[in-house]
Parts: sequence; C-alpha cells; structure tokens
Amino acid sequence: MIQSAANYKISTLFAIDGKIRYEIPKYQREYVWGKREWDNLYDDIYENQDHFLGSMICIDKGVDALDVKPLEIIDGQQRLLTISILYLVVFARLKEGSNMRTDDQRYSKTNLKNLNTIMNLENRLVQKPEDRRTPRVIPSFQNKNYSDYLSLLSENGIIQSTNDRAPFAGNRRIYTAFRYFQSKLKEESEGQVTDFLDRLNSASMVKIEVANHADAFTLFESLNNRGIPLSPMDIIKNKMLAELERTNLMEVDDAFNRWNRIITHIPEYRDQERFLRQYYNAFRYREEVRFPGISKATKSKLITIYETLIEKNPDKTLQELVQKAEIYGRFSVSFESRNGEEFRNHLFDLQNVGGAPGYTLLLYLLSEHGEKEDLIVKASELLVKYFIRRNITDFPGTRDLDKIFIDAIDFCESQKESFSMQTIKDFLTDRKRFAPDERFREMLAGDIYDNPEATRFILTKIEESRFTRENKPNFWERDNNNNLVWTIEHIFPKGENIPDSWVKSVAGGDKENAKLLQDQWVHRLGNLTLTGYNQYLSTYSFEKKRDRKDTRGNYIGYKNGLFLNSDLRDKENWTIEDIEQRTEKLVNLAFELFRV
Repeated sequence: MIQSAANYKISTLFAIDGKIRYEIPKYQREYVWGKREWDNLYDDIYENQDHFLGSMICIDKGVDALDVKPLEIIDGQQRLLTISILYLVVFARLKEGSNMRTDDQRYSKTNLKNLNTIMNLENRLVQKPEDRRTPRVIPSFQNKNYSDYLSLLSENGIIQSTNDRAPFAGNRRIYTAFRYFQSKLKEESEGQVTDFLDRLNSASMVKIEVANHADAFTLFESLNNRGIPLSPMDIIKNKMLAELERTNLMEVDDAFNRWNRIITHIPEYRDQERFLRQYYNAFRYREEVRFPGISKATKSKLITIYETLIEKNPDKTLQELVQKAEIYGRFSVSFESRNGEEFRNHLFDLQNVGGAPGYTLLLYLLSEHGEKEDLIVKASELLVKYFIRRNITDFPGTRDLDKIFIDAIDFCESQKESFSMQTIKDFLTDRKRFAPDERFREMLAGDIYDNPEATRFILTKIEESRFTRENKPNFWERDNNNNLVWTIEHIFPKGENIPDSWVKSVAGGDKENAKLLQDQWVHRLGNLTLTGYNQYLSTYSFEKKRDRKDTRGNYIGYKNGLFLNSDLRDKENWTIEDIEQRTEKLVNLAFELFRV
C-alpha cells in the first residue's frame, strides 16, 4: 500500500535544487484555511524548534526518474499551500528590507548573507528559477486558487506572468492568508524574520507516497491530521477528471461541469456517499459494473470500485453516474417528484422511517421500470410498510438490509419474463426476510416506546388516516432549533416520582402498586398520544392535561380535536383498564395501516 514514508524537514520538501513538484488536483477542494488554522500554524512554528506539522499523502505521477517528479497531493494540501505562502511572505519581507531591484543587478545592495537567503527562498518557491515560470506548488483551480496564487507570485517578483490579478482576488483566501502573515512579520526585525525562517525550515512533515487513490483513502481513515480530509466523493471526482483529461476523452472543464450535475441533484455529502454505494449495489448484476470479489459496496471499498470503473471506461461511468444521480435526487423530498404526489408522500414517509437502505431497490426500479408508474408507487408504499415493521420487530437485522435489497434486484432480474409488483412483494415478504403478522402485532401491543421514532411515526399515520387535507396538522414541523414540534406525550406520566393524583387514579393511592403498574403500562401504545405542547402538560393530573388551554383560550390538551384524543376528551379519569382498551384499539388500527 505505502511505497514510502519518511519524516522530512520543510527545507527538504521545498529543497532549492529539488525535482519534486506538488500538484493539487485541479478540481480538488479549494483552499479553506482561515485565521484559526493560520494562528495555530504560525504559533507552532514560532514557538517550537523542529516542530512536527503532520503528514501529507501523495501519489507519484512521474514516469522518468531523471525528470521532474510530480506528486499528486491527496491529503495535506491546505498545510502545504500555507507553507508556500509563508515562504513568499518571508521572501517579500526580506526583499523589502534589502531594497532589491528587479533587473539583473537586483541583489547588488544586499549583503551576501541576505542575498543567499533570498535566492534560496526564490528557489524553494519555483522549480526553474532561471525562467521564473514553474511554481513548486500547483494549487487546485477551485474558486480561482490557481490564478490567485500565480498572481501573488508574480506581484512579488517570483514568476513572470502576463495575466492581471483576477477580480476580487484580494478578498479570497490565498491573498487573505498572505496579508495575515505579512501583518504577523511586519513589526519583526530582520533578524527575527530570519530566525522565524530557520524555524520554518527546521519544522517537519511526514511525506507518505502511495500507489493509487484507494490506498490514499485507506490511510485517511487511520491518520488524524489537523487538516480537513477528503471524502470518497472528492477522491473519485479527482480520479474521474484526471483520467478523462489523461485520455483526452473530454475537456476537464466539461467533465467538471457534468460532475457538478451530480452535486446539484445530491447536494448533501452523506447522501452522496450513500449514492455511490447504492449505485454499485443496484447495478452490480451488470457485468460492466460488477467488481470481482466485492458483493456489496462499503465505504472502505468505494475507492477501489470506482477507480476500476473509471479506468475501464471513464466517460461511460461519468454518464451513468449523472443519469442515476438525477433519479436518486428524487428521493429527497425537496425535489419535485415526476411520479406524482402519492409517490412523493411515500418517499417522505420512507425518509422518516429510516428507509434509506431501500433506495437501492428504488434506484433499480426507476432505472429499469420507470415507465410503470403504478408499480413504482406501490413499491415505495411496500417499502414504507417493510421498514416500519422491521423497526418495530427488529427483524431483519440492520446489517442484513443492504444484502436483502441486492438479492431482491438479482431476483427481479431472474424473473424478467414474468416481472411484476408481485415479484417484489413475494421476495421481500418471505419469512426469511420479513417478520410474520403475529410477531408484528405482539410487538405493537408491548412496550412500543422502546423505539420512539417508529412509535411516533405510527401515531402520526393513525392520526393522518382520519384527517382531511384541510385540517391535517404538520406533524413533521420543526422549531428554530430543528427539534420536532409535535412529540410523544405519555398520558399516565413516565418518571420516578409519580404524582399523588396519578397514584390515586391508577392504583387507588397505593404508591408501590402504582410504580409496578407504571413499569408495565406506561410505554404501551394506548398510553401515548401526540402533542405540540408537551412542556405544558408534563406530569399534571389527567383533568388538567385534558382541559389545558393556551393564553388565547385554545385547547392544547386532550380536547385539541385530534382523533388520537377522541377516547380521552370525555373521560373523567384515566385508568389501567382505559390504557388496555385503547392499546387494543390502536394496535388494530396500526396493524391494518401496515398490513402487507
């Protein structure tokens, strides 16, 4: 995996006669370091001799041992670019103090020691000082990092450039970093500046060279750098763009724009990584996608899988990912669904029951059978029921879900001649993969609150099944802190200290018996409801909870008009018998709602 790894002084990594060039992939993440990181780096160097600055991971792209050795920087680019900016700041500061000119006699007024220092700095920043054109560090193109860095080098006389400074360059990070370090060294004497330079040169980094991107990502998982590590999505993008550029199959700008369509459809990083896994899992039955020996994509295997796909056919792989990302983007409820409101509602429910593993099957169905709208709607509804039953019964196990949906796709492919909705249903509801009705009903009738998210979902679906469009509350509304407004309310309160009113209500004043009854019944479905005002109901007596109003006189207790509270609003008291009867009623309703 690791071709070489050694701790090098910064002066060696930026050797004045070194052949190494550090290339940050064109479309890798932009330079994002800010004041906190700059402060830390500056203080670490200033206060410590021989300070260790961390590690960088790179891939040797060279082919000729006698030529320049280009290293593709996979991790550590933020630190490396900052160090080069520091060198430039020191160069500018010493040059300013020595009244250097820019012609051939530019060092004539400089003492020999400073002349040597300044020339060495120039040689550290460029590989070929004689033509003053080749920076040792090549930044990414993101957010104009590359052009800003070249402008900065040009303005300080390190390279010759015919390009003017890009608009707003002074407001971007590279120029801001330069000004920040300038301000730190501004009041220092020339001797203090050279002392800081000595400390910078004596600091060190571990340079790790690996053979490929897969090895690089494996190292990310184990190294704890101060930097901001790349995601699998970043690595795969860099590999894709580099391969397309290398093979001349597509202009890199065009490829980057196409890649960004994936990001447009799937903007969240967590969803992007899941998409990459589920794309492989959904289409691994195809020979051109399947990777020998990898039956299921996992995070640790993503880079290996996609490196191979990209090397085999980069433009086809990019085209496929863009097309499938457009489909996958529909799974987010923030996108309008092409398959109608019913499908959109099922997707919303699937999201709320933690049904993301089922996206693998939906991606396959929408890709291969997208014209069958009725099948798509019914399949999404089946998945909602499948996951709520799985969450309540805890069967099948979470670790088995990916394989179940991969196998479901294989089964669908094997039944192409007779494929229908029944094909999907028969496979998923097989007893090896699906809890039987008796088990589901048994768990509904027990301490269901052990799974509060699933319990809340069931209560909302029971309530929604009895409401019209006009008067249905939004049970998924969130407050300013992103907390759900509607929460589960325990009618007979939970908690150690049972109020006297409830001891009397459920146990005739016997505190010991009340505690036993609480342990047995408090988390049953019949003792639960929904409220948007949980903090105002708390452990009050049943009567106070029932009749509670807000400051405007609106009922916020059990007379608030919810169907779930229809058994409560006319009750004078709340007993264990009431909990038992209401549990049976709600279990029957839930069972019918999620019957398959």
